[in-house]
Amino acid sequence: MNLSWPLPKNDPWSTPFAEVLLEHLDIFSGATILDIASGGGIPAFNLAEKVGPTGKVLAVDIHHGQVLRARSILNKNLPWLQFEVGDMKNLPPTLSQFDRITGNLSFMFFRPNRYEALKQLLQFLKPGGQIVLTFPSLGTFDSLWQRIDYEMKIRELIKERKALAEYIEERPSASQAKEWLEDLGMEKIVVSERPLEIKSSSGREFLNHPLLRGGFLDDAYECFEDQVLANEFMTVISNDLPSFLPITAQRCAMSGWMPKN
Repeated sequence: MNLSWPLPKNDPWSTPFAEVLLEHLDIFSGATILDIASGGGIPAFNLAEKVGPTGKVLAVDIHHGQVLRARSILNKNLPWLQFEVGDMKNLPPTLSQFDRITGNLSFMFFRPNRYEALKQLLQFLKPGGQIVLTFPSLGTFDSLWQRIDYEMKIRELIKERKALAEYIEERPSASQAKEWLEDLGMEKIVVSERPLEIKSSSGREFLNHPLLRGGFLDDAYECFEDQVLANEFMTVISNDLPSFLPITAQRCAMSGWMPKN
């Protein structure tokens, strides 16, 4: 099948996770799909093309700018694909049910109570329907966190080290995802992890790396009250890159099916 809307090859983060999502998703022509935390449309455009004009894809994101950008790309194409601003944790109860619920890189945004957010989301899944969510699971960039923790330890940065430990503990694991799907009564549960190695050079390139800085390195900086100290500390880390290579993310996909009865 030659797609007009394939997953973009120039996206080094969303596309690798979306590839794992599509491997787990059982999609069919005419399906209705709710795509949460849809961002710029990876993989909403691809999903819409696959379900075809007899299907429907509703893509929801909390960020107005993301929705506007996705709409500008959509233009008058794929009229059965709709981008809307909305909070995936507070969707209107009048929203219809869907054959499939998808969310690429979404599950990390279910905090602070991921179980309750997942439970609430499942009310929009039809009996016999499937949910597939992807997220960077516990273990993502472990070598980096271990190097940061070691540096904090030898410098006796007690408060900063405690904050780092709390951040790492908060990250969801594959086993937690499986447990929550089981507790919620889902069937045919599959939770898998696949590594994704991130390439970078030392120094400023590392500190400004588009995948590491947004949402990952920023969390390291937030462990510090003194941002002058944070900048000096992270510069030391950035110049010691060989000590914590490879830098690996864990692409986790969680899939489950709603019982038919």
